[in-house]
Amino acid sequence: MNLQIHSVHFDADIKLLDFIRKKLEKLETFYDRITDGEVFFRLEKGEHSRENKVVEIKLNIPNHSLFAKSQDTSFEAAGDDAVENLRRQILKIKEKQNDKTAGELVLKAEDENIT
Repeated sequence: MNLQIHSVHFDADIKLLDFIRKKLEKLETFYDRITDGEVFFRLEKGEHSRENKVVEIKLNIPNHSLFAKSQDTSFEAAGDDAVENLRRQILKIKEKQNDKTAGELVLKAEDENIT
């Protein structure tokens, strides 16, 4: 998977970059056709002074673009949450694909029985 990581308004530590890279690589165990992705680490200004770390992740897979955003007190916690959200999205897409494939097999079997 080709992964681009951006940190906005700060320089990200190597440990943080490795952390998110490893988390996203684990998603490939659920779906091996992830083509590329983009990660943004942001420091938000405003009233949420403690929960100001934002992680945004966009993943591209064939025919779909997945997106997750999370805000927490640390980038690691926000990253965990965003990756978990993406995992659920991937599983939903796989479930729909499997349902569609099963439906096509049933139709094909019915067509063969008719002729």
